Amino acid sequence: MRFFLKWIASAMAIAIIGWILPGVKVENFLTAIFVAGVIALLNLVLKPILVLLSIPITVLTLGLFVLVINAIIVIIASLLVPGFIVNSFGWALLFGLFNSVIQYFLNKAS
Repeated sequence: MRFFLKWIASAMAIAIIGWILPGVKVENFLTAIFVAGVIALLNLVLKPILVLLSIPITVLTLGLFVLVINAIIVIIASLLVPGFIVNSFGWALLFGLFNSVIQYFLNKAS
């Protein structure tokens, strides 16, 4: 049950971020639910590999390169989910930053 509540909370965050950022479009809440699932799967499977491959640059940037990895995950999710459109890498970077902050507070609250 807790898993589904976190998933819905993530989908709500994605829908709100899509509403706030003009370069990100989320067609409807069902799309936001799919985006939340795809991002969760990509974070589970792909993100550890990207983090491992980018350890040197992550150390040099004091961890800020993880935001670039998050943006890459968002771009991949936009390619996989119809109805989720990210216009550029910059918007993906902002989306990833906003999503990271919101997820931090969601995890802190639970």
